[in-house]
Order: sequence, then C-alpha cells, then structure tokens
Amino acid sequence: MWTSRPSPFRHGALFIGAAALIAPTLVALQAPSAQAFGTVNTLGQHAEHERITRAALACAPGTPSDGSCFEPRSLGQVAGHKGTFGAVGAPDSDEAATPEAHCDNADFLATPGYPRSREQATRQLLACVAKLQTRFREGVDAAGGTLNSDGGIAPSESDLNKDCTFTLGIPGRNKCEAIEGFGRALHGVQDFYSHSNWADKAAADRPLGTANPPGLGLPAPSPLLALSTGRPPLASDVPRDLSTGCFSLVPLVCAKRVAHGDLNKDTGLIDPVAGSTADPTTPRGRTADNFDRAVHGAITDTRRQWADFRTALAERYGKSRGETIACVLTHDAPARDCTPR
Repeated sequence: MWTSRPSPFRHGALFIGAAALIAPTLVALQAPSAQAFGTVNTLGQHAEHERITRAALACAPGTPSDGSCFEPRSLGQVAGHKGTFGAVGAPDSDEAATPEAHCDNADFLATPGYPRSREQATRQLLACVAKLQTRFREGVDAAGGTLNSDGGIAPSESDLNKDCTFTLGIPGRNKCEAIEGFGRALHGVQDFYSHSNWADKAAADRPLGTANPPGLGLPAPSPLLALSTGRPPLASDVPRDLSTGCFSLVPLVCAKRVAHGDLNKDTGLIDPVAGSTADPTTPRGRTADNFDRAVHGAITDTRRQWADFRTALAERYGKSRGETIACVLTHDAPARDCTPR
C-alpha cells in the first residue's frame, strides 16, 4: 500500500469504536521504512491513494455524473478526504500486515540460490488476486441493497448524510458496503503498480540483483488483475521475472530477498486532477520515470476496475437495475437524481 503500516487490527476486536478512531494516528506514527502509496498527508506521504483515485474517478467540477465518474461527496467516500482514509485507504487501517491486501511477498529473482522459487512467488501473487476478487464481489453483492425490491431507491441505504465507516468490519449502509468492497479492491490494484516491477525499469548504471531487480516496463491495465471475471489468472500468464517486494514487520524475514524498500515507488507528489507527478522520494521511484509509471498504471487500472464494476452490476442485476445502482453509487443525491422519471 502507499502508506506506512502499523500492526494489524483484527475483525471482532474489543473496543472497536476506539480502535476505529485511533487507526489513522497509529498508521501515521509508523517508521518511514514501512511505506506504500500513502493514505495520510504527513511523514513524507501525500495521500497518494486518495490522489490517484481522485485523478481516475472524479467528475469534472460542476458536472453531474454520467455513471463513469463520482460526484464530490460520493468520491470522498471512495478516495477519502481530510481526516478520513476512505474505502481505498481502509486496508491500511485493519489489514496492514496482510500481504494479500497489498500484493506483497510475491518476490522472485532469477538467480541461483534465491530463497523463493518462481512457483512460490506466483502462488503468493495469485493469493493477492483472489483476495481482491473477493473484495470486488463483496462490493457487487452489497450494491443490490441500495434498491428496494420494486427497483426504487432505498433512501436509508443510499444517503450520505454522514461519512461511511470502513474499518474493522463494522456494518453500514449498503452504499457504504458496496463502496468498501470496491475501494478495498482498488487498494490492492494500485499497490500492485507501486510494489511490483510490472511497469517500471531497473537502474541502468547498477548490476541487477536484489537491490536492483529487473523492470518489466509493461503497460496497464495488467491482465493479471481482471477482478470482475472471478477467475484466477493462469500461472503461465505470470511473467518469469515479475516480482513484488517482501514486506515484514519481523526483522530479517526479508534478508537476501527483493525487499519492499528495493521496489516500492510509494511516495511523491500527485496532482489529484490531472494525475501528473513530481518529486518522487524512494530510490526505485526516482529511477528513470518509475514513480510516474506506477501512478499512471494505478490510475489506468482504477478506471478499468470501475468500468468492470458497472458491467458486473448489469450482469448481476439486469441492465436497468444495474444502471440505477451505478447511479446511486456515483451520485450525491441519488433519491433525486436516480429515480426513473
């Protein structure tokens, strides 16, 4: 993820309300070495997940949504806004040490004696994809509850009079639940481009190795992240040199492996409107144009995921109901704007 990571909270933990309130603070206080695309605006992070999501999904100012973009308050629930993580940042509050939520630990280097095989790395990557597919499906499942049985808008399940709560499995309105599933899936998708060598390049002035793994320079969206299909990619579709970084809060676990710090392109400045980038701060991000590649890969795939989510709604609920549900999710006043006239 593009943020510092704390030790994980657990679903069903005692004192859930207090934990939900202090989670952002705990994340912000972690050591900078445990970073990923940022969800906070401090300690060298610049809310990168939020800015990527806004660049990908925001409607133009003053323009009503046509279903392909989110109006301001609804977008704030997906992307986060001042003082909140949003759905896309939720895994950094309660799944911080769950590697599958961030596509971590699928590290591999084609060199004799490397401690992980290609097969082990591929299994870990497929576990990440499976988790993100589950989150995507949870969002589609919850979205149906924004309508009544007769197809009308369910106001109590679709209003945004107060912010959604996305931490620790606390249930909420169905619009919030749908956005949470979608946003948690987006988090891992965006992290894939920051944490892997899918789109980036190695430093040309240093030998390849764990500190300078090869870069694949591949385009987005990655076919490995086709979440809407519900099917895992084939192991044979995973490039031989694909790697994500090893991340662990336990010392020495990632010794002699391609580590998170070797690959991540987590932090830098992102324009939340245009998606342009500047001032990358990690070594891999400063190499070539890797931070820009990671950000634009994440933006491109975020747009793909929302288009696929809309298609999944139509396939699950029928074209008319699916379009109405997409309207509810993207509009700030769905009872007014999404009711058939």
